[in-house]
Amino acid sequence: MMEGTKVCDSTPILGKIPFENRMLVTEVTLDMSESMNAMVKQAFPNATLVLDRFHVQRLVSDAVQEIRIGVRREAIKDENHQIKQAQQDKKPYRPQIFENGDTPKQLLARSRYLLFKPQSQWYDQQKARATILFREHPTLKTAYELSMLFRACYEYSTTRLEAKAKLTHWYQKVEAKAIDAFLVPAESIRLHEPTILNYFINCSTNASAESFDAKLKNFRALVRGVRDKKFHLFRVAKLYG
Repeated sequence: MMEGTKVCDSTPILGKIPFENRMLVTEVTLDMSESMNAMVKQAFPNATLVLDRFHVQRLVSDAVQEIRIGVRREAIKDENHQIKQAQQDKKPYRPQIFENGDTPKQLLARSRYLLFKPQSQWYDQQKARATILFREHPTLKTAYELSMLFRACYEYSTTRLEAKAKLTHWYQKVEAKAIDAFLVPAESIRLHEPTILNYFINCSTNASAESFDAKLKNFRALVRGVRDKKFHLFRVAKLYG
């Protein structure tokens, strides 16, 4: 177990693994950290680098959420203005309420999770909320469609060539829609495209490692931090070993 991902700290530790064993490593799945990239290249020169699909998809999902948060902020400002106006006019404030019972502010807050999922996974309440959301905020509908189109690059591609064609089509869509929140993620994905496309060789992810890391973080939070590292590792080994 190593602390952090600094190349100067991790490379000497990985160097303790016999060179002939390190040469047997043929594939490493990693996130978009440049320090991790450099560390793997030094320690495992024969390995193919694969950018984890869930880290890449999160770039696009974060772009959608960035738009939702911005629109919600504007909805809150508009609500505050209406409340002030009602107070000045000495009238009761009556917020706009949509057919599903949400106010504009609530609609945007409660739409967070449905924007991560494909329509086939929405339950009835989410379907009703999404209909209102996309009617009131067409930009969010466009952003959601771009997000799902990118997801389809992974789910409906079986080869690097097929995935590259779908990614190229996605870049064109992003440029055509010209939504600022998507331009930076699209450029980042384009720059990392070779390692992203390596996913389609074996469809490898580090999901299991990320899941275990989340368990360790939750356990550390549960015990209010770590003071005795050796005892902490002993308990981790007993619980998860």
